[in-house]
This record gives sequence, structure tokens and C-alpha cells, in this order.
Amino acid sequence: MNSHKKIKIIVCLGTRPEVIKLAPVIMELRRRKFNVVVLSTGQHREMLMQAFKIFGIVPDINLSVMKRNQTLSSLTSRIISTIDREFSRIKPDWVIIQGDTTTAFLAGLSAFYHKIRIAHVEAGLRTGNIYSPWPEELNRRLISSMAEINFSPTIRARDNLIKENVSFKKIAVTGNTSIDALFLLKDCLIKKILG
Repeated sequence: MNSHKKIKIIVCLGTRPEVIKLAPVIMELRRRKFNVVVLSTGQHREMLMQAFKIFGIVPDINLSVMKRNQTLSSLTSRIISTIDREFSRIKPDWVIIQGDTTTAFLAGLSAFYHKIRIAHVEAGLRTGNIYSPWPEELNRRLISSMAEINFSPTIRARDNLIKENVSFKKIAVTGNTSIDALFLLKDCLIKKILG
């Protein structure tokens, strides 16, 4: 029996960029036979579904948190309470998040509350101003402080984390998964053309 099947991983996302940047990660984890659950908060519902369709990914859980004219506070409350329920139910070994969205931050915070290990894809990007971009700059800083492993796209991003006292042992420079997504899309198009 493949030992990877015993490791339960929840990949949390809620926006189109997260789908694009995490699709290669999801596909590789599944290829390696990990037990992967894709949890979508639906933070950007319409654009999100388009991206899922392009990569042929169907979320296992869709929380559909978006409401008309909601505030960031109400979105925050809805996301953390629904994610918290799913983490309690599924009890994953790892939570993988990407970037700096509200979904990523709250999935990371909920994982931290449950003492679930966090892997942060695209870690270490910084502007140096917590209000620009807002609220993303603060989200990314807080996620990095909770993550067990930070996958940095560049040496500069790694160095930003080191300056913030993130242990060198918790950082891996991996490159940008957007490039991997482009290669996946190219392969999908070739398959469609060749039938």
C-alpha cells in the first residue's frame, strides 16, 4: 500500500489566481497518490468555476461563502466558521494554501487553531507596507509566521522570510507555480487539438 494515501491534505482556495497557481500542486499530489481534498470557499465564485473547468478540477467541498454587498468582516466570519467545521470533520494532516487572499489567511489561521501543519505556496512576497496591497500584505505576513513550510517563488522572497526570522529550515525556493500552470494548459490544448 502506498504510504502517501495515509497523509490527508486539504488544499484550500477561493479565487481564480489560487486555482491557477495550485492546479499543478493538486495534480501532482494526486499523481503521487496522496489523499487530497480540494476545498473551495467560493470567494470569487464565477471566475473560480471557469478556472476549475480549464484544469479539469472539481472541488470536493464548495462552501459558497460569497454574499451580495458583504463586508470583509462578514466574509471573514463566514469563511473561518465554515472552514473550521470542515477541518474538524476531515482532520487533515496538512493544509496547503497559496498567496495572500482572505481565504488563504483564514484557512491558515483555522489550521493553526487545529494544530494542522500548513504549507504556504508563493510565500515571502512583500511590499513593506501593510496597507498595500490591502489586506493582502498583512495576510501574507501572518500566514508565513504560521506555516510549517514556506514555498518561495524566488531567492528574494526567501530572503524576505529570513529577515522576518522564519527559520531557513522552513523555506524551500520552488519557482512560480504559474509557469507550471502554463505548461499544463499547453498540454491540455494539445490534447484537445489532437483529439
